[in-house]
Amino acid sequence: MTAAVPYRFLAFDLSYFSAKVRPALRYKRLWYEEIPADPTVVYQRTGMNFIPIIITPQDDTWQDSTDIYAHLEKRYPDPPLFPTTPVQRVASHLIELYVDDFALLSAMYTRWGTDEREHYARALFEATFGAQMGKLFADTMMSRRDSLGIAAANGPAIEAHTQDLLAALSKHFSEHRYLLGNRMSFADCALMGPLYGHLYTDLISRKLLLDTALPVVSWIQRCNFPDSVRHKNWFADDSLSPSLLEVLATMGRDAAPVILDMVRVVERWADDRPPDKANAPHRLTVETITLRGTPIPRMVLPYTLWSLQQVLDVYRGFDDDERARVDDAIEGTGWAEVLAYVPRHRLRKENFKLVFEDR
Repeated sequence: MTAAVPYRFLAFDLSYFSAKVRPALRYKRLWYEEIPADPTVVYQRTGMNFIPIIITPQDDTWQDSTDIYAHLEKRYPDPPLFPTTPVQRVASHLIELYVDDFALLSAMYTRWGTDEREHYARALFEATFGAQMGKLFADTMMSRRDSLGIAAANGPAIEAHTQDLLAALSKHFSEHRYLLGNRMSFADCALMGPLYGHLYTDLISRKLLLDTALPVVSWIQRCNFPDSVRHKNWFADDSLSPSLLEVLATMGRDAAPVILDMVRVVERWADDRPPDKANAPHRLTVETITLRGTPIPRMVLPYTLWSLQQVLDVYRGFDDDERARVDDAIEGTGWAEVLAYVPRHRLRKENFKLVFEDR
């Protein structure tokens, strides 16, 4: 499909979710131009202030990184982003679930969690957005500090998780070019959100990466400049490498219980919502989650339920034998309870917003 004009990618280099989308555009060899996101344009097109968005040559608007992946795969199936075999497909969705609904905690801590990190983040924001807007954006993030769980007291637990993940990823990327072997997938694109969008662009965490996780930095470079023509294949026979299973287990042990706790909060709220209140609020309430024995306040978002739906819809779309293969493959990684969860409520997208379906 040849476009007469380029796609427009309204994004920022420092943006978590922009970093999640950018490698997919490059991997698909798409003709696009990246434009600093104008909040007014974003709001006019979506009714929300979330970036990135993509404006197509036909002037359609794509928003939400998960939906953008689906649009790209439908319109440009070659080279593929999505594995079609059950084990690799579900594993990729679990990695995206981790990124969208847990990894933001460690990413935000690396940017704002201490006075020193805040100092460098403010300088980077002012250099990127200008002094006035940079200060405004930084002040906005700091005003949400407590509800995002990024207080300094939570640092040891968050840093322990981050270091364990980087160690597991370093081992994997010492042996394999991408998460699923020798071809990038949407799981790699998703993981670039926290690892490039925050850890690599922030000064202190970049030093951590260069000092302790050089194979991860090499992977970041491959994902940022993917030569998809030269990519080979995902792991044969729908397999996952032992090192990838270790990555999934590092994610699952800490993230899976937190994600399920947040989903349960959303579902309890939905149980009591008035029948005529279909629109889901962006935020619900601050709840206390536990990470490695540390209680951490965390804002609960209905989006977490929608994210979980994406995984479950794929998993339950496979037949019994295929699901059994998935269950066997992920045994011991901490994700089994997530795949076994049966939501009482369902969300859909309507004009970019989440809406509860009729009960």
